[in-house]
Amino acid sequence: MEFKGKNVIVTGGLRGIGKSILLGFASKGANVIVFDLIDENLNETRSEVEKFGVSFDYFKVDVSNFSQVEKVVEEIIKKYEKIDFLVNNAGITKDNLLISMSEEEWDKVISVNLKGTFNCSKSVVKYMIKKRSGVIINISSVIGIMGNKGQANYAASKAGIIGLTKSLAKEVGSRNVRVNAIAPGFIETDMTKKLPEEVVKEYAKLIPLGRMGKPEDVANLCLFLSSDKASYITGQVIHCDGGMLM
Repeated sequence: MEFKGKNVIVTGGLRGIGKSILLGFASKGANVIVFDLIDENLNETRSEVEKFGVSFDYFKVDVSNFSQVEKVVEEIIKKYEKIDFLVNNAGITKDNLLISMSEEEWDKVISVNLKGTFNCSKSVVKYMIKKRSGVIINISSVIGIMGNKGQANYAASKAGIIGLTKSLAKEVGSRNVRVNAIAPGFIETDMTKKLPEEVVKEYAKLIPLGRMGKPEDVANLCLFLSSDKASYITGQVIHCDGGMLM
């Protein structure tokens, strides 16, 4: 897989799964553009990316704000002329049992995870349609398929992403634009590192491969789905979960 001369936007790209994805694209020659609200890993990430001899741009963007996203995408088009890949990875959690969940906890998660995916996809896909070429990868979750107690807001947002993926894929397939979703299982990230050891062991029992995944596992799948090797795959939800859901 080679992406020389290609341009990718990765939302939430300065840590965890998002960072692995953008480094994967950079290693294959793609110029990478990051949307994120954090910037503590910015200089480190920039250095890692630029070692591959590609361009790196960072925009402090709230993906839940449509006008903000649209304005930045217009800037990117002026500079790069095209966007070949969009990876909607930005996401948050605000866990609570539904009976105790506040309206703010519900709205914020839906706004970032689901509306953010809508905002970025809507802003980018019109340029892909004009070029009759492009790939959108949406990062969902196994939680959006199986549900999880204390995560009704997160599960709803990730399930919504699956519906959005399938609908958009049907809308833009005739323009040679592909849209797929990845549903990661339990992946080793800053979020999961905070879990107690006994909880991690219990989760591992649910996974036939007997271990948690790594961000690189999701990144490798993302790169494949973005490549010409996956040119006949669209509207799909691919699990990356060690066999947890079958």
